[in-house]
Amino acid sequence: MATPSPSSPPPESLIQFPSAFPIKVMGLHDAALVEAIVAVVVQHDPTFDPATLEQRPSSGGKYLGLTVTVTATSREQLDNLYRALTGHPLVKYVL
Repeated sequence: MATPSPSSPPPESLIQFPSAFPIKVMGLHDAALVEAIVAVVVQHDPTFDPATLEQRPSSGGKYLGLTVTVTATSREQLDNLYRALTGHPLVKYVL
């Protein structure tokens, strides 16, 4: 398989834009986590409805899993959102 040359365009995204795109976020079970994630997501997708956020505590209750479904409009938007989420101090993992 040939590697693309530096001047070739990047491969096309497998995601069709715009589309509903779920993102899973895990952090310590803390009330501030939900508020913080909603604030970050709304910065990148102003149409995000916080009422659609899904929450699942871990079996031991120490962690909280959140699923946010954003309206993805571009690869750049998703990349920026992932960077903001993974860089947040309350977040442990983003999938």
